[in-house]
Amino acid sequence: MGKLAVRALRAVLAVVLAGTVFVQAGMVWALVTGNDPEDGSLPLTSLRVITILGMMTAQVALVCVWRLVAMVRRGTVFSHAAFRYVDILIGAIVAAALVWFTVTIVNAPGQRDDPGVSVIMAGIGVAILGVALMVLVLRMLLAQAVARDVEAARMQAELDEVI
Repeated sequence: MGKLAVRALRAVLAVVLAGTVFVQAGMVWALVTGNDPEDGSLPLTSLRVITILGMMTAQVALVCVWRLVAMVRRGTVFSHAAFRYVDILIGAIVAAALVWFTVTIVNAPGQRDDPGVSVIMAGIGVAILGVALMVLVLRMLLAQAVARDVEAARMQAELDEVI
């Protein structure tokens, strides 16, 4: 992975991380100050708490991607240490899907006149779970690559002994 690509990805990750922290701070501030212009259409307090949790899932995922990019840059991504970050990343994506399903459930009563919105939101939740499944497949590919790397190192050691 080139230096420019790593820097660009890290810049994007940093901006998104800063954005999630900003949103979280705004939600906490709204919860603490009690400045709630709630008109009864939606339970804003619960949505704010859900938003804070959703931002946390995004932050965990961002940190894991940051660490994996660092491992790619050092050339150590094909090691067992990478599995920890990939597993946490999968967990964060599943947690994000669960948070999204919670938003869908909280929002559903207000959508009785137009249930299509809830169906679309549920579809987005399923798509988020699909992303988790794709990362799981990539984890399996990583496991195969690590196994082949270990086997190649073993064969190289045997070859070095023969020579």
